[in-house]
Amino acid sequence: MAIICRVTRYCISVAGADARAFWIVEPGRGEIRAESVAEPSADEVGICALYSGISRGTEALVFQGRVPVSEHQRMRAPFQAGEFPAPIKYGYASVGVVERGPRELQDRTVFTLYPHQTRYVVPASSAHLLPDGVPPQRAVLAANLETAINGIWDARPQVGDRITVIGAGTVGCLVAWLAGRVPGCDVELVDVSPQRSRVARALGVRFESPDALAEGADVVIHVSGSAAGLELALRIAGFEATIVELSWYGDQAVPVALGEGFHARRLTLRSSQVGHVAASQRARWDARRRMQLALSMLTDPALDALITGESAFEALPEVMAQLTADPGNTLCHRIRYK
Repeated sequence: MAIICRVTRYCISVAGADARAFWIVEPGRGEIRAESVAEPSADEVGICALYSGISRGTEALVFQGRVPVSEHQRMRAPFQAGEFPAPIKYGYASVGVVERGPRELQDRTVFTLYPHQTRYVVPASSAHLLPDGVPPQRAVLAANLETAINGIWDARPQVGDRITVIGAGTVGCLVAWLAGRVPGCDVELVDVSPQRSRVARALGVRFESPDALAEGADVVIHVSGSAAGLELALRIAGFEATIVELSWYGDQAVPVALGEGFHARRLTLRSSQVGHVAASQRARWDARRRMQLALSMLTDPALDALITGESAFEALPEVMAQLTADPGNTLCHRIRYK
């Protein structure tokens, strides 16, 4: 609570000042721009950012200008400004303190699907309160965890299944962590980088390299974003198994091996995307309830293993360019605001 009070005093001191935001000004180049922030109305809140997270896979494609024209509307972030490919203000993992708004939200820490910006105003209904026990530093994972939850819903694993998750990026690691909580399941997290084994251990799941996999998986969830990973998923899936495709490839054409044993083994290849609540849950769940579930699950300190770096907001143009060109072993990179 002391941290929140300290940050709140900072927020009050800058109330009324212009904000700053990260914009992609052209594919491959970003800059910090000044923003005007209006006074919040009765049903809005003014938020002072503490942290934001870079969703490295999607944001790298957006930064490179690789969103297909056909997806320009569907890929819009909730509070995006500008149009694809650029200039555009894009992002959806912001954690901050409510500096102005309804009494019940005043000085509370919230998660918002907002781009990288120091201060902003959103409808009060778009600000999600952080549950007790969820530190703001970890809450930047909420949007990625929401995607992973939707992927698990689409995969529909059963008690005792062998579940193979291919691709140990942030979403893949979160999917494996969730799958590992299904009773009796044997969960293997697969990646070409042996350094991901440390993260797998922290999350309580088994790590495997692609060449060590046996065939016959009950459920395969593919999150590597590579054609080789999808080919591997189709190869190791068992008879009448489901392969859930959680990767998003942007404008990249991906060959799919639908010959060989695909039909004989009666495989199902199913897409999953966070824009709609999974069909299996849609009658009772909406996006807000799903987000509240994601936030409630972020009490586990093991998830801190997915935060692999942190930079100041002012460095974002250079950080985004570096992560896009050479991500290395980065998972979630956190941005810190003063």
